[in-house]
Amino acid sequence: MLSVLADRTYRHLFLAQIVALLGTGMATIALSLLAFDLAGDRAALVLGAVFTIKMIAYVGIAPIAGAIANRWPRRAMLVSLDLVRAVVALCLPFVTEIWQVYILIFMLQSASAAFTPTFQATIPDILPEEDRYTRALSLSRLAYDLENLISPALAAILLTFVSYQILFYGTVIGFVGSALLIVSVLLPSPQPTVPRGIYDRTTRGLRIYLATPRLRGLLSLNLAAAAAGAMVLVNTVVLVKSDLGLGDTQVAMALGAFGGGSMLAALGLPRLLDNRPDRPVMMIGASVLVVVLLALGLWGAVAGPVWRVVLIGWLAIGIGYSVVLTPSGRLLKRSAHPEDRPAVYAAQFALSHACWLMTYPLSGWLMTAFSPVTAFIVLALVAGAGLVGGMLFWPHEQDASLAHSHDDLPQDHPHLDGGLTHSHPIVIDDYHQHWPRAGGAHG
Repeated sequence: MLSVLADRTYRHLFLAQIVALLGTGMATIALSLLAFDLAGDRAALVLGAVFTIKMIAYVGIAPIAGAIANRWPRRAMLVSLDLVRAVVALCLPFVTEIWQVYILIFMLQSASAAFTPTFQATIPDILPEEDRYTRALSLSRLAYDLENLISPALAAILLTFVSYQILFYGTVIGFVGSALLIVSVLLPSPQPTVPRGIYDRTTRGLRIYLATPRLRGLLSLNLAAAAAGAMVLVNTVVLVKSDLGLGDTQVAMALGAFGGGSMLAALGLPRLLDNRPDRPVMMIGASVLVVVLLALGLWGAVAGPVWRVVLIGWLAIGIGYSVVLTPSGRLLKRSAHPEDRPAVYAAQFALSHACWLMTYPLSGWLMTAFSPVTAFIVLALVAGAGLVGGMLFWPHEQDASLAHSHDDLPQDHPHLDGGLTHSHPIVIDDYHQHWPRAGGAHG
């Protein structure tokens, strides 16, 4: 897996991702403490609003950013967005009112909504080979999981010596470090595109995404991952401290089990995906999520929550979660021409976070208004719906050539290569605006 780090450009981008993630992790902890300072017992409401603002920015800004990503030099765009994030983070230690937090968080997350899909769409241009790109995806998944483990530990060490406001300066350092690493390498220039109107450019990524069966299946599987992930991320603290009567250390252990399971899967996936197609692997991952959520709910109904069972369950959910999400970049790369990748990655970013926007509040409400058993069972049903949707929307592997005809093109059009009916792997574009049935016509 580490062989891809021999590529200098990718190595610098991977390091940029790590330092930015560490900075973001420290900001999350500092924000929790800032919210308590400003709102006291109402801090949970403030944080809930902050996370909602984050998701709204992700869902609303990402498609717009995807529409303009190919109009600017990619390195200049990424560096500029990192610097915007650094300036916003620099303002956070000085806020005195809750509304100021909301505005700054919207600005910060809007910049992230533009940065992340553009960054992700750059990697397949640097590593075009499928096997190397797969290893890069697994390294990216590991980086996210390590951030969940390292950022809290680093913040805990720093907080023994300094106030929480200093953590925001660590965030600034992370974003500036990311900008310096990106500016140190040359990135591929954006692919030239046909001039399009603002509506066409803004919606193009979403239209390509929703017209591609494998990506509709991916969206449905994202819902399954979000349902299981929300159960872990939203309800672990309540389940461990209130229902099990344990302490902060056990909360960290439970979240660590989830992260550890995700890391185990990310380490094993490259070799697995070298020999197997994505669809069955991702379906197995989603099935694990459904089965584990149901099993934990039934166990809780019969025997009540048990600490060891929760740890094993969280480990298994982490494995299934990573198995579903890690291959998604391969599907996106396969489903768009290079010039459309930023828009399609932005569509995935927005639509996947729309799933989280649904499951975050649902998970918290079920746990608060009912019980852990109810939360497990209902979220298992949501994950099951995502799994079934994935099977229906993405009924089989679709990488092979598909015979189809173009009644809307003249016979001498260069795309037809001499015949109205021809065969090739389908990618939604100006010549293929709908997914054809085998032997079907476009137009």
